[in-house]
Amino acid sequence: MSAIAHAGEHAHDDHGHHHKETFITKYIFSQDHKMISKQYLVTGLIMGIIGIAMSLLFRMQLAWPDHKFTIYEVLLGKFGTDGVMDPSIYLALVTIHGTIMVFFVLTAGLSGTFSNLLIPLQIGARDMASGFLNMISYWLFFLSSVIMVLSLFAEAGPASAGWTIYPPLSALPQAIGGSGTGMTLWLVSMAIFIASSLLGSLNYVVTVINLRTKGMSMTRMPLTIWAFFVTAIIGIVSFPVLLSAALLLIMDRSFGTSFYLSDIYIAGEVLHNQGGSPVLFEHLFWFLGHPEVYIVLLPALGITSEIIATNARKPIFGYRAMVASILAIAFLSTIVWGHHMFISGMNPFLGSVFTFTTLLIAIPSAVKAFNYITTLWKGNLQLNPAMLFSIGLVSTFITGGLTGIILGDSTLDINVHDTYFVVAHFHLVMGISALYGLFAGVYHWFPKMYGRMMNKNLGYVHFWVTAIGAYGVFFPMHFIGMAGLPRRYYTNSNFPYFDDLADTNVLITVFALITAAAQLVFLYNFIVSMFYGKKATQNPWKSNTLEWTTPVEHMHGNWPGDIPHVYRWPYDYSKTNENGEYVIAGQDWVSQITPLQDGEEEMHH
Repeated sequence: MSAIAHAGEHAHDDHGHHHKETFITKYIFSQDHKMISKQYLVTGLIMGIIGIAMSLLFRMQLAWPDHKFTIYEVLLGKFGTDGVMDPSIYLALVTIHGTIMVFFVLTAGLSGTFSNLLIPLQIGARDMASGFLNMISYWLFFLSSVIMVLSLFAEAGPASAGWTIYPPLSALPQAIGGSGTGMTLWLVSMAIFIASSLLGSLNYVVTVINLRTKGMSMTRMPLTIWAFFVTAIIGIVSFPVLLSAALLLIMDRSFGTSFYLSDIYIAGEVLHNQGGSPVLFEHLFWFLGHPEVYIVLLPALGITSEIIATNARKPIFGYRAMVASILAIAFLSTIVWGHHMFISGMNPFLGSVFTFTTLLIAIPSAVKAFNYITTLWKGNLQLNPAMLFSIGLVSTFITGGLTGIILGDSTLDINVHDTYFVVAHFHLVMGISALYGLFAGVYHWFPKMYGRMMNKNLGYVHFWVTAIGAYGVFFPMHFIGMAGLPRRYYTNSNFPYFDDLADTNVLITVFALITAAAQLVFLYNFIVSMFYGKKATQNPWKSNTLEWTTPVEHMHGNWPGDIPHVYRWPYDYSKTNENGEYVIAGQDWVSQITPLQDGEEEMHH
């Protein structure tokens, strides 16, 4: 009986299925953007666990350099003999931690999850422009993740040249242990990752341009979609440059060319390489590396715009200024890469040009920060976990951004370059801010993804411990950085000059361990809510955007029947008519699919 009732329930969406879906076509080789977004999210979270675990291992080494930890022996094998961390594996942990967090968690985990989930749903499309390419893009990402994790098991150790893999360490297989097989696997993994990223980005751009529903003009798109759209364009412009950098590096390593090598002596032997320059690699790497920061940040900022407007029950402040700032950030981010190279022997005049363009980025960034604060001002704030993480993002975006003004100025940067000051800056502004965006997005769209609600109280615990812990980790780093402590040293006990900073390093590590523990609360909440969470209603946050007009029960094609038409922009919260009453009686929100009434006009014109 129940089977018949069940079949009846789904009869209306049969036009989307011409064939019965098997487990494999539904969950593994799915071409449905909603399933692919879940695949990205789960893969990203697994990679995140690996990345955070590595950071805890090297933080323990920094805090207690002379202590023996059995866990080193268990996890690091021959690189942790007798519970002592081998200096070479320290560099490898730092390298793979950086690579995983920047590319596999924040780029793929954030963009892959939310661009896939939201672009079709928020613009009113049945699916992505190409479901097949979308599937391939995920599986390439999955393959590159597997190869990156496998590189940890290379006999001589994984890649150890830092996540920026500067030559000659990365170009000479004989330089250090991790320069061999581990480095080769890193390059193969990244090449596949870039292919995945490009396929995804092209799909997102085409979908946004071509598949918007009737009435969904560019100025009626939610800021989330603007952010994902522009992020995809930055990716298309800059990722191929990293691919060329990696290909030239492969040539240098395996085919005897000299793009990055010149006048090299290794173990007393003179190598034949002539005429190359490692600075060429820096230019190619940072031409992606700086836009990458915004590839990571913009989706988080877009998610924040949506969540803050929804939970402040107010229209977003300065919609057009927000769109303009996204476009300005995208443009400026591609002409500032040289600020990573102030001490590479760059011509001081060129340094001043890069200083100027770098400081210009502060303007659109400040526009975003002020507009968030103005949206919150006098709002009817709903402080759920998603909203708290969004407000947390605004906080770290400002505190992390302020130190960027120091690092963006060539004369000031030279003094703190390659110290913990830099680590503190970019972890706050890009690492923590983007992670907050990821968490905010998961709490907010979990009901859309899984049809259930996450536990709010566990969300509060997760937020407060993470927020206090993250500042506890990265705030003190500014001070040890200004005191001159260099990054990437596996111990500082050889330098009496740094003895006074030992306690600060212990403090940072304790905060890191606490913050990591809070992520277990999130994982528990995420996994348990997926199966046992409270059933979600269709529109739990009383939000205006189109994704909340689709049924809770997922179906291929998103909407049963026709795709709804759009009549207004997405931020009509607390909108009143001339008599001061809500446009829809007793309701402080007006969905995008509600036609405009007589005498009513759109607000952002």
